[in-house]
Amino acid sequence: MVTDSPSSAPLPRSSETPLRVLTPQILPALVVGVGAALLFLGISVVSEEFQHVLWETLPDALGIGGFSSLWMIVMLTATGVAVGLVVWKVPGHAGPDPATTDLAGAPIAPAVVPGLLLASALTLAGGVSLGPENPIIAANVALAYWLGRKAQPAVPGAMWVSLASAATIGALFGTPVAAALVISEALVHQTGGRGSLWDRLFAPLVAAGAGAMTTTLLAHPSFDMSLPELTDPGWGDVLAAMTVAPAAALFGLLACYGFPLVHRLFKRLRHPMLMLSAGGLVLGLLGVLGGPLTLFKGLEEIKELSSGLGGWSSGELARMAVVKLAALLVAASCGFVGGRIFPAVFIGAAFGLLAQALVPEIHPAVAVSSAVLGVLLATTRQGWVSLFVAAVLASSPTMLALLCLASLPAWLVVTGRPQLELDASGASLR
Repeated sequence: MVTDSPSSAPLPRSSETPLRVLTPQILPALVVGVGAALLFLGISVVSEEFQHVLWETLPDALGIGGFSSLWMIVMLTATGVAVGLVVWKVPGHAGPDPATTDLAGAPIAPAVVPGLLLASALTLAGGVSLGPENPIIAANVALAYWLGRKAQPAVPGAMWVSLASAATIGALFGTPVAAALVISEALVHQTGGRGSLWDRLFAPLVAAGAGAMTTTLLAHPSFDMSLPELTDPGWGDVLAAMTVAPAAALFGLLACYGFPLVHRLFKRLRHPMLMLSAGGLVLGLLGVLGGPLTLFKGLEEIKELSSGLGGWSSGELARMAVVKLAALLVAASCGFVGGRIFPAVFIGAAFGLLAQALVPEIHPAVAVSSAVLGVLLATTRQGWVSLFVAAVLASSPTMLALLCLASLPAWLVVTGRPQLELDASGASLR
């Protein structure tokens, strides 16, 4: 394990012009960007094909409904067993405890990457309420750091970490903007550096742009929820946004406060096979309670949720929001490998639609975007990314000002509170 991080990206030395320093970074950034995107797309395709087999082909062959209560319980428990075997037997044990990892950590050893990717693919295909971002970023960082140090030993290791992190985030969201926001947020914590912010962001933005374009050209990702556009915001919309966002943040904090307790409960089982099998069984029962939309990472399910705008009862929306929050908490606590952003977006969308169902005067785009912002702030503490994702879902430029205002009370709610991440001792980070 090494201590390089994106916040320690190399800067131009005072004796060199920025042009001479930045130009040689373009080719490595492009290579890392395209490579990171291809790895992400490869894991996505494999997991989606396996998901099709597990949830459609196999139950059809057995004459069982793919989303029957029995099949959901069986499949998620079996997924827990399969991931438990990987964590137990595969070299590297699929990396560190997922409860203690964030979006961008120190590079893991290359030998850990196969087990990490296998566990991630099984988690995604099996219906667990986690996304691909954390393991894909960790894998790309490990490979870029290892190969980069071999190919160009003179380049600081932090450069490869920054490029791989930015490239993967760009690929995940289909735009380099999110990556720039994450890296710039990390650079805020760096002290004593020289050079402008854009000099520091230059190579990561190249990598993020290459990763984003590779994903866009090959997979055409979309976050559009087809919400009605907000064209003429008024004072009522401002009040609604500044009310829904902190309320959603409070809801998201429930998982953060429960995280160390649930993690400790699963840790008492001591063995990864027992922890993950028990977690899979609980997730299966939650799937029965919440329905098929509360399974999987949540991206496609969000679109189905929003397509039924006005057709869901407040009780159904409340149930899905609560069950998905509980599923995210259990999946992150028992050892499944995956990220929290995409499930958190589903939770926020369900919470926002619930708010709109209870108060029909709230514009759907205001309700959903503000709630997604609040839940993401609570579960990720990534301020810029939370704002970016919430704005993208609304697909309306007029929403950006509202969301900037709504982020202020929501941030006051979450700052200094427990995070959805633990330290090595199992205590909540704040």
